[in-house]
Amino acid sequence: MKNKKTSPWKSIRLGFIILLIFVIYAYGFDVTAVTLEELKSETRQESLTRVTRALAKPEIIEYEQTVEVVNAPVYVSCPQGGVTLPEPDTSGPYIVVSPACAEAGEPVTVQGFNFAPNTEGPLRFIPGNDPANIVELGRDNVRTDGDGNFVAEFTLPKGRASDDVQYIRATLSANVGTPRFTQTAKDTWNKIIETVFLALLATTVGTILAIPISFIAARNLMKSVRSPLTSIAFSTLGWPVGMALGIYIVGLVGDFSGPLTGNLLLNIVIVGVLPVAIPVAIRWSLPQEEISTPGPALRTGRMAVILLTVLVSFFGLYQLSGLFRNGGLVLENILGAWGFLGSFLFQLGDILGVLIPVTAALAAGGALSSFLGRIGQRAAEKLPAATVKLLNLIFSALAGATVLGLIGWLVEWLYQIGRPEFTLWGPVTVGAALGLLLAVFSKAKDSLPIGLVIYTVTRTILNTLRSVEALVMAIVFVIAVGIGPFAGVMALGLHTIVSLAKLYSEQVESIQAGPLEAVQATGANRLQTIIYAVVPQIVPPYISYTMYRWDINVRMSTIIGFVGGGGIGFLLQQNINLLNYRAASAQMIAIAVVVSIMDYVSSALREKVV
Repeated sequence: MKNKKTSPWKSIRLGFIILLIFVIYAYGFDVTAVTLEELKSETRQESLTRVTRALAKPEIIEYEQTVEVVNAPVYVSCPQGGVTLPEPDTSGPYIVVSPACAEAGEPVTVQGFNFAPNTEGPLRFIPGNDPANIVELGRDNVRTDGDGNFVAEFTLPKGRASDDVQYIRATLSANVGTPRFTQTAKDTWNKIIETVFLALLATTVGTILAIPISFIAARNLMKSVRSPLTSIAFSTLGWPVGMALGIYIVGLVGDFSGPLTGNLLLNIVIVGVLPVAIPVAIRWSLPQEEISTPGPALRTGRMAVILLTVLVSFFGLYQLSGLFRNGGLVLENILGAWGFLGSFLFQLGDILGVLIPVTAALAAGGALSSFLGRIGQRAAEKLPAATVKLLNLIFSALAGATVLGLIGWLVEWLYQIGRPEFTLWGPVTVGAALGLLLAVFSKAKDSLPIGLVIYTVTRTILNTLRSVEALVMAIVFVIAVGIGPFAGVMALGLHTIVSLAKLYSEQVESIQAGPLEAVQATGANRLQTIIYAVVPQIVPPYISYTMYRWDINVRMSTIIGFVGGGGIGFLLQQNINLLNYRAASAQMIAIAVVVSIMDYVSSALREKVV
């Protein structure tokens, strides 16, 4: 074989790459201030040793203690004529300092006698001539031997010279009785339970809302969704109009039902009757089979009954909210220790009362948008191209003006610019112009990829929210609802929604196309396609992702507690700020134990379910 000649350019290039890597890491060390000088300092090492030893002794178990406090006089510095100290009382614990005087910063020997065997405690300098002074200086600790004696070298603090006598104090504690859990252990237990359920509620709420979002964030499901511009414009206009009507109408229903929601007995009667009456009205309005072709009067009557049924249904929801609230208050008063069940029922009623207007707005907006979208679809299919082009020009301009006008209103609300030409008329004009351009440059009856637009907008929102850490979300929610675990639930819930929606949607995108095409070939609509072709393929990974997210939320809840989001993190942050490292160690152990248990439990469940 011939030896290949080594190219000098390759060697130069390799050397240049090595030099470049060296420069990059050198600059990185400089930017991040990597240095071991502080670590080598005696003060840092003493502090590190003290903290490490405190962390190694978590404050979990405690005993009843007997405390022996003994003071011994000392002079800093030596007075003229020498020092003569009284003999110590040797009938009990006592300490002897030798020499009895020394200069500030010099060491003295401290000997202790007659203490309890194998006890330990701090050895401190007491400034001033009052032996009962509570001010203590120093960091030394001593431990007695089996005879109750100890010997220690103590350095007198600098800057404490005085002509008056001062003292060295030994405070030794001995354990007696049986062990018991400390108050720190009890507080840690309460907070770790709060942490687990905080994560559970956040995961539950996040999962429920992430599942429907994941379907519209899946490219393979949305890329085939196409509609003519007429249908898109009509549908777009239907959303804000329908939501406004929904809020207005349900507000009237709420005003009517308000005086009735305070009567528990009336709540029970109404909630009991409506579930029977509403299905009867629906079956009459929407019969499965028609005996004969219904006339205009019958169709009008059925439409009126459907509208009335919707109004009565929202009236019933208000009564159900009142039933939960009133019943919850009654149960909370009579259940005693189980009163939290009544409180839970009351909170459910409160949540339902808040969600009713939101539900009405979304339902009305979706219904009107769907109705107008079908009208636009039929118009695009049946009307002449010239007429459809005219409709597109008019309603696309209106839709664009509406969308950008709402965005401008949001900008004005956020930033309070106070310039309507920039936040109202400007966006409206630009939106109308964009709508006109879209109508001009698209063919009248062409179907546009509206599904990809919805997919792109949804993924952009998810990516934006996911980039915001739950810690920042917790700060915002603490302002909204106050310090406590509820703010943590809301922050973790929002972060769970956007994270799981992305994971779920990516799982939907990776499903097999065969079942999807087979179900679509039967003429199934989109909802049927999702139920029979998509859902069976995604249930196992959805369960796995949900369990994993609960595990993540348990760990994240320890962090959001640092900003007031509740859970054990709130307690951990307090103890760290107070330099109570033994208590902080107990909380860190609890976190590690819970995370480990969660990991084992979720692994076992995934093995059985997935």
